[in-house]
Amino acid sequence: MSTDVAVTTDLERILRAQQEATRAAGLPSAQTRRERIQRIVDLLVANHKDLTEAINEDFGGRIPAYSVMNDVLGSMVSLKHVRDSLEEWMIRSPRATGAMQDQLGATAYVSYQPKGSIGIIGTWNAPLFTLLSPLACALGAGNRAVLKPSEIVPNTAAVLAEAARRMLDPLEVAVVTGGPEVADLLTSLPFDHLVFTGSTTVGKLVMANAAKNLIPVTLELGGKSPSVLSRSADINSAASRLAIAKSTNAGQLCVSPDLIYVPRENTEAFIDAFTDQFTGLFPTIADNKDMVSIVSERHLARIEGYIADAAERGARIITVPDEELSADTRRRPLRIVVDPPTDAQIMKEEIFGPAVVILPYDELDSVVADINSRPKPLALYYFGTDLDEKQSVLERTVSGGVTINDAMSHPGLSDAPFGGVGASGIGHYHGREGFLEFSHARTVFEAAQHDPRGEWGMLPPYGEGFEQMMLAQVTP
Repeated sequence: MSTDVAVTTDLERILRAQQEATRAAGLPSAQTRRERIQRIVDLLVANHKDLTEAINEDFGGRIPAYSVMNDVLGSMVSLKHVRDSLEEWMIRSPRATGAMQDQLGATAYVSYQPKGSIGIIGTWNAPLFTLLSPLACALGAGNRAVLKPSEIVPNTAAVLAEAARRMLDPLEVAVVTGGPEVADLLTSLPFDHLVFTGSTTVGKLVMANAAKNLIPVTLELGGKSPSVLSRSADINSAASRLAIAKSTNAGQLCVSPDLIYVPRENTEAFIDAFTDQFTGLFPTIADNKDMVSIVSERHLARIEGYIADAAERGARIITVPDEELSADTRRRPLRIVVDPPTDAQIMKEEIFGPAVVILPYDELDSVVADINSRPKPLALYYFGTDLDEKQSVLERTVSGGVTINDAMSHPGLSDAPFGGVGASGIGHYHGREGFLEFSHARTVFEAAQHDPRGEWGMLPPYGEGFEQMMLAQVTP
């Protein structure tokens, strides 16, 4: 029997065991929740070297220090924030009962119950963060969880699974590995909530599977996140910050800028500044270990296909730095694609790699219209100092989140929700909103001991006084 088949066979058993443990244990205390989260922190501390070396091996080139910053420390920030905040979040919320019930002494409140067992499917580009950051909120809300790492990073998945086997109780947190068939089964089982990070196409399949069991889902997807450069923007500052963002993980991030709208008269100045800033960060590519590799040959071919298609359709392609592409590595320079036609593949598909599109514009209204004609993006970036224009862009567009005068900063906030909208996702995690995402908000009403409805003529047989009493309440 293959490992995948064995894991598939075990999934139902793991879920049943977690759900039985939840029923037997009852509501977990704040201390229990903190201890569960701390065990994940301890796992990262004890295994970060093995994990980041495995990520490097899976990518074929991603220095461990970067993975410590992005995946290990990023996850730990989320875990520690939830650990240190959950007691406040767990406090029940008193609610109004209405004047009549309040006078009688009735009370009402909302308590936040764990949903049960959460299935979390991570992705390859941030293989620890996309599992452990939502896990922080799930554990903080009092749940148990089953994690499924991406099969595209098998070494990372294996190291994480082995560390979990040694250090975690599978009744609290279990890790299963395998290919798409394991993910398909996981999303078909009656978990109490599902979290998926990945493409919109696969997100639809996850949602379809979950619908069979009426399971709520959190989908962290992606899209073509736009950047808008105002005429009031500092071109050099914007170029620097966008170069940093676009080079991060070689563009293999769901919030990486895909489209940069630039005033037409400033296009060449911005391209020059952007080129200079990117080259300053990465003067070479093929032999530069600081540049993250494209994760696989399939993804490399996909990105190269976008570039070739745009070139064939007449778009100008600028390679930064300008060096020959090496067949010996999957590291690639940034390709700037200037004003491609709307039917080019790179204009329709999320790039998810070291390429970016520059779109010159004349009026901001046309930029807003173009953004709104596309599926709602996960992130939007605005650069400029014109307060009225900034507010106009914020009010007239919809996106998962926004960073102003920088890029990719808002997803790093532990105390604010991160998530998409429409095609870029459903639901969110991080902060109190993440705690609420994985909690059932349960309304509790406690009636007064004395019931005066009979005395007030509010019970059958209804008389004329009851009708008059009701009609008297019909007021504007």
